[in-house]
Amino acid sequence: MSRAAHKWTSAEIPAQAGKLALITGANSGIGYRTALELARARCGVILGCRDRIKADAARSRILGQVPAAHLEVLPLDLASMESVRAAAERFLATGQHLDLLVNNAGVLAPPHRRLTRDGFELQFGTNHLGHFALTGLLLPALLSPGPPGAPTPRIVSVSSIAHRGATMDFANLQWERGYRPWPAYRRSKLANLLFGFELERRLERSRAAVMSVVVHPGVSNTNLFTAGPGQGRGLVAKLVPAFIALFAQSDAQGALPTLYAATASDIRGGRFYGCDGFRQMRGYPVEVRAETQAYDETLAAKLWQVSEDLTGVKYQLPENHP
Repeated sequence: MSRAAHKWTSAEIPAQAGKLALITGANSGIGYRTALELARARCGVILGCRDRIKADAARSRILGQVPAAHLEVLPLDLASMESVRAAAERFLATGQHLDLLVNNAGVLAPPHRRLTRDGFELQFGTNHLGHFALTGLLLPALLSPGPPGAPTPRIVSVSSIAHRGATMDFANLQWERGYRPWPAYRRSKLANLLFGFELERRLERSRAAVMSVVVHPGVSNTNLFTAGPGQGRGLVAKLVPAFIALFAQSDAQGALPTLYAATASDIRGGRFYGCDGFRQMRGYPVEVRAETQAYDETLAAKLWQVSEDLTGVKYQLPENHP
């Protein structure tokens, strides 16, 4: 694990004029802050959101701070393969080159097992499978030629320090038996890491000019907590406000690892970026080390195959892609 020589902030984002980013879950929290700061740096931003009203409100808030921002809303529900495919088709139809894909949207620890429209466990289906499918479908836009001298396009997948202690039990992958909210969330976040690292290995083997990195936002004060474990009347719901007050940093601070991975010149593919504070719960962006299981190539290859089978999306990465 390396340590940054200084405390990197969004003020150091290089000029992004002429670039285009697509951010999932961009209407609130980390996704919103990422969209705002990229817009400040003159990057065109596509807000990939499930709720059109909230997406339009987020767009208006950004325009209120960055009047010249180039912003578009793309309807996208990661809990629906039909929606994922429609969003990808809609974007590809524009013929635009995509410089940055930020796989940010997520669901955190709903108290009871819920399913996506395709019958997947909600957290695994949204946090992993939805992004797996979206990334594969958008690869042509990432692989398409950009302007001369343009930097390598990047895919940034947002994981979590909650991947610690996670297991990938393929015999009960989607918690058909014995659903537990937090272990299910941890599994989905481990899946993000396995996917991001395996994607980089496949990109390197095919010599594709695209980079895949993974980040985590520490413990950040976003609506994920109230929408997930904050639901209901149990003990966990009562403890959430106290936990947030004690440990969480702002969503603006939590977005820094994502922004760093998306824009800094010293980023390397296949690496993991997080926070430099105590147990990586808060602080400034640095390269960090994931848990050992995240680097298991056999596990990653199996998850990849299962993900292709479940989503029906097969990545088109020809050997020796220019």
